[in-house]
Amino acid sequence: MKTFSVMLVDDEILTLSNLKKALEKEGYEIILAESGEKALDLLESSRPHLILLDLVLPGISGLEVLKKVKETDREIIVIMMSAYEILEKAVEAMKLGAYDYLLKPFKLSELKATVQRALETLSLRLRFLDEFEKQKQRYYFGKIVAQSRKMKEVLDMAARVAQSDRTTVLLQGESGTGKELLARAIHYHSPRAEKPIVAINCAAIPENLLESELFGYEAGAFTDARKRKIGLLEKADEGTVFFDEIGDMSLALQAKILRVLEDGTFVRLGGSQPIKVNIRVMAATNRDLVKETEKGNFRQDLFYRLNVVPITIPPLRERKEDIIPLVLFFMEEFNREIKRNFKGLEPEAAQALLNYSWPGNVRELRNTVERVMSLYQSENIQLQFLPQEIRQELNLPEDKVMSALTGNWPTLENLEKAYIARVLEHTGNNKSQAARILGLNPATLYRKIKSWKK
Repeated sequence: MKTFSVMLVDDEILTLSNLKKALEKEGYEIILAESGEKALDLLESSRPHLILLDLVLPGISGLEVLKKVKETDREIIVIMMSAYEILEKAVEAMKLGAYDYLLKPFKLSELKATVQRALETLSLRLRFLDEFEKQKQRYYFGKIVAQSRKMKEVLDMAARVAQSDRTTVLLQGESGTGKELLARAIHYHSPRAEKPIVAINCAAIPENLLESELFGYEAGAFTDARKRKIGLLEKADEGTVFFDEIGDMSLALQAKILRVLEDGTFVRLGGSQPIKVNIRVMAATNRDLVKETEKGNFRQDLFYRLNVVPITIPPLRERKEDIIPLVLFFMEEFNREIKRNFKGLEPEAAQALLNYSWPGNVRELRNTVERVMSLYQSENIQLQFLPQEIRQELNLPEDKVMSALTGNWPTLENLEKAYIARVLEHTGNNKSQAARILGLNPATLYRKIKSWKK
């Protein structure tokens, strides 16, 4: 259980002593300061979770201390203590960021309850910040594997549009390319990062339920609507809404989403009053929306409204430089999750993975790595561990085999050089990753490269 620290700031020594005894019994760590100057000095070396601060102090006033505390660390909770005759100052303190104030003389039970309530609020805030940091690290742009030029261009555009507060983004690409991953990365690098991101899969929710999920409803709107329900758009206020598979949304609902995009308003089912929300919209689709508009399946005006910044994520077969780095990334992930100790890939397995077309894209690749590591225990992924449809990609057609056997035969050293050069190319010249793929000690790889330069 976390121990909270409380700083007591009061020029009355008896008051400090009594408050210290009372709060130590509650399990708090206590820091004492008999003046504002002392409190600010202590703040340099310690960061209490909460400060009980008297308004009237010799030298620097309680209000000045409050201002400097909030400038130093806005997360510190400050509760002011004041006499009734200076209540106006306490109100001013609230405007400056104080959590609450206690009128002297107060009961110790009142003090304890106020402190407990404040620290419960802080606990919730700290849990939120902890989860926020985890999500930000999880969806950090730098964790998205991108050795290929195409993916580097995608990430560059995504990072730039993330800085915008409201710009609508349309993510396009085949299923499994990572559209939602990129949408979340954009959100967590945007000015809205500390606000919610609400993801809605338009293909997974039945059409008759999707509208009520998005907009909510009033009590009595339909037979089972016994009480008001807040919709997902309201829950996302100040944050981001991500419409996944928006190409599957009905035309009737598209018209209502268009209104949200144009003026930020909607009406709950069964309601009459417009509700205003401040949201950023991102959408994703694996369909060609231009063709869908031509067929009449998607509203042209909504397409134009969504297509402010279009980002197309290339399929994995068009960015083969990312395949081996992705395998190594997933390998590290599953080594932790399922307690394995895989270190790399055997050359034949790496070549088969590179030759395969990956119709399921990154999702299929990740599932393949998980399958292999769940079923086998080894240092390296071997060719025989891979599914048949991937293994067979290593076999060259007979005409290509015959072609390879004609002409001058390369030396074994030249074959080794060519293969190592290809692995280095696919890892973006990352020699540590290349050594893992090749099954070599990094020092051995460095020595080979150095010998070839002589």
